[in-house]
Amino acid sequence: MMKKSDFYYDLPESLIAQTPAEKRDMSRLMVINRQNDQIEDRHFHDIVEYLEPGDLLVMNDTKVLPVRIYGHKKETGGKIELLLLKRLDDHHWETMVKPGRKAKPGTVLEFKDDAGRVVLTGSIEKTIDNGLRVIAFEYNGVFEEILNQIGTMPLPPYIHEKLEDPSRYQTVYAKYNGSAAAPTAGLHFTEALLDQIRAMGVKTTAVTLHVGLGTFRPVKEENILDHQMHSEQYSVSPETADLINETQKAGGRVIAVGTTTVRTLESVAANNGGKIVPERGSTSIFIYPGFHWQVIDALITNFHLPESTLLMLVSSFYDREKILAAYRHAVEEKYRFFSFGDAMFIE
Repeated sequence: MMKKSDFYYDLPESLIAQTPAEKRDMSRLMVINRQNDQIEDRHFHDIVEYLEPGDLLVMNDTKVLPVRIYGHKKETGGKIELLLLKRLDDHHWETMVKPGRKAKPGTVLEFKDDAGRVVLTGSIEKTIDNGLRVIAFEYNGVFEEILNQIGTMPLPPYIHEKLEDPSRYQTVYAKYNGSAAAPTAGLHFTEALLDQIRAMGVKTTAVTLHVGLGTFRPVKEENILDHQMHSEQYSVSPETADLINETQKAGGRVIAVGTTTVRTLESVAANNGGKIVPERGSTSIFIYPGFHWQVIDALITNFHLPESTLLMLVSSFYDREKILAAYRHAVEEKYRFFSFGDAMFIE
């Protein structure tokens, strides 16, 4: 049995990054060579020294919506907080509601702009798994524009400081609205760094996977195989599929920027006999040691929570004991951890 405690490491709270690095590409970078097990301590802009012409960087171009909104119950005036997790159609969302015990089906919610006008109304339709609610929204205009008026960025629960610049929780290549959390490995890139990488003969492309807050859900079962993964929507374009296939055929490396990119590409490969094809769908893939990797040759990622599915994924790509040793090294060297933390390049 593979236990969640097999993926535990001790992390001082002082190393949990509460704010982004002052400059994106000045984050620290731990480089791990899987061939010789060597570790190097660098800065993120040094990534160019480890990339080669013919490599392909694959990023996740999802965009985080300001999906934490505050309102009140129309009937009683009681305050309510919503976290919009998954868009089901133009009017329906899966949501997390606080306080949840009084958020019963039929309850009508109202949300106002700064001028005190009701710009969004929601009706709770039903309760689903894990205490989430499906809410039907009514509004005039463009839903995303309303969220920009009334919503705030849904920072992870371990970040307690206010984010002064919301754009720092977006990648510079974010394009398609839909995420409740950022694909944080990409936060280290700047436009200038990406231009430098492309000038070297390294190609870049993107997939889209809309990140849900399930990515932060802890593993509660001791046997990790009993853990139920969350589902996330993804899309791979024909252009991206072609670039990946061409790179593999030419002997280049497919380098995933973040675990969300990994989940997308390895899901598509698993669905199509190891091949990457244009595809839209949803994935609840669970990657842990023993997984058969079919696409990814190298990985850029942040440092993840103890006993998390993301740490299990990274352990699968390298080696559980060696990854935990690398994490202990990161603690000793005072790397910054989690969403606003430093990065790791495993090649």
